[in-house]
Amino acid sequence: MSVNLSRTAQTRKTVIETEYGVVASQHRLAAQAGADVLAAGGDAVDAAIATSFAIGVLEPWMSGPTGGGALMLWRADTGKAQALNYGMRAPKGLNPKDYPLSGEGVAGDLFPWEKVVDDRNVQGATAVAVPGLVDGMGQMHERFGKMPWADLVAPAIGFAREGLLVDWYAALIIASATRALATDADAAAMFLEDGQWPTISGWTALAEKRLDQRRMADSLEQIARGGARELYDGDLGAALAADIQAKGGCLSQEDLHAYSAQFSDPLSFNYRDARFHVAPGLTAGPTFRDAMATVEQATLGHVPDARAFTAYADGLRKAYAERLTNMGDTGETEPNSGCTTHFSVVDRHGNMVAQTQTLLSIFGSRVVSPSTGLLMNNGIMWFDPVPGRPNSLAPGKRCLMNVCPILGESGDTRFAFGASGGRKIVSAMVQMASFAADFGMDIGETFHHPRIDLSGGKTIVADETLSTEVLSALQAKLPVHTTKRSPFPYAFACPAGVMRKGVINSGCTEIMSPWGDAVAETQVG
Repeated sequence: MSVNLSRTAQTRKTVIETEYGVVASQHRLAAQAGADVLAAGGDAVDAAIATSFAIGVLEPWMSGPTGGGALMLWRADTGKAQALNYGMRAPKGLNPKDYPLSGEGVAGDLFPWEKVVDDRNVQGATAVAVPGLVDGMGQMHERFGKMPWADLVAPAIGFAREGLLVDWYAALIIASATRALATDADAAAMFLEDGQWPTISGWTALAEKRLDQRRMADSLEQIARGGARELYDGDLGAALAADIQAKGGCLSQEDLHAYSAQFSDPLSFNYRDARFHVAPGLTAGPTFRDAMATVEQATLGHVPDARAFTAYADGLRKAYAERLTNMGDTGETEPNSGCTTHFSVVDRHGNMVAQTQTLLSIFGSRVVSPSTGLLMNNGIMWFDPVPGRPNSLAPGKRCLMNVCPILGESGDTRFAFGASGGRKIVSAMVQMASFAADFGMDIGETFHHPRIDLSGGKTIVADETLSTEVLSALQAKLPVHTTKRSPFPYAFACPAGVMRKGVINSGCTEIMSPWGDAVAETQVG
């Protein structure tokens, strides 16, 4: 995978330390939008809403208004954590018989499900689930927002009017999905040039090439004027549902009317001298807790050595076996128990948000709603297409998400971490939480330290810069495949996080992410 890459190059990201607020996001301009909100007097919630909408425009293949996710919220004045689940649901008109197994083995996308005929659960309008992100942002704003709703959506509208700049990284991402995007005329019109990926002219290119996102800007203006429920109860939602049905999907306006994101108490637990708060229910929060319980039983040293990494591997292997076997929406859980992007926010008062949002696969269902200009999710792929299992596909059912935003506290240090990367997310969060809680690493050390990934498979993927001692200890557990961290593809999850030690805030993003950055509110505009 990495045979062609430089063996001597080093990549690092600068960590900002400040008494003011910080936003860490997988796109610098989205982080800047959130930081500008903090500078204008908003708190962490306001900044998170602005960042959420902005990154859906700036990184449209990862998330957007038709996505879903979950977040963790820390309120400094009450000293309490809250969870908000705005995950997707299967439409009520969905018929599992429309997703017959092909008998051709395992599907080739994010999950080890059996392959469905024509990949109907992965691509196209039949893969679209009921979106939750906009309602989630609306409910968070109603409870905690300080600034006007329209002001928080405004940066995203501005970015959409301008259109996404197609640099080398954007062109690479689009090129990776060109064949899939070409199957939908509206997706092809938005992202491709004559059925091919957008070209970059090379050494002397000075002209800017941008995606046409003006129709998306119009939709965001409707949401800004009419509020979050415009996507669910208004003309915008009606147009969206009509588009998806015209393309063969079953998303209805009734599904949108019925949708509601859910606030809940977090899943909170002690870990040695630390305490964690994660999202409960159908997220990766319970899997994170289960893995950390195994790590807690291990005897660790003063640095993340072979003992630590074998404990991580044991914890992840056991927790993922439980997750893939027993978790799903069985109808027995109360509703409030409730390719991706993540961002984290801390404001000057210590309020924090760790927020993960997703369309699921890269470019979601690879379907664009022509009336709204919105790229659609493929949340149906979250379900196991084999009937009779806890997470089997069924109408009206909630999706089992991989998202794992976490809040941690250890001594006088608090942190809000999360990541994108599908099933790789939990592996990253377990290790990074341990780096901070067990070894007292600051955010720069935590984000730069090499990691492993073990997310339900029978092979450990390990950063090749880990010591021979660590790699040998892991090899005694399971087969090990070593690889180099790179900007594309990602062998490991892509995290973003903030940390507060006393009154000093800091932030960092995945060091190999070419767009990701942490921005302080003092870096205005």
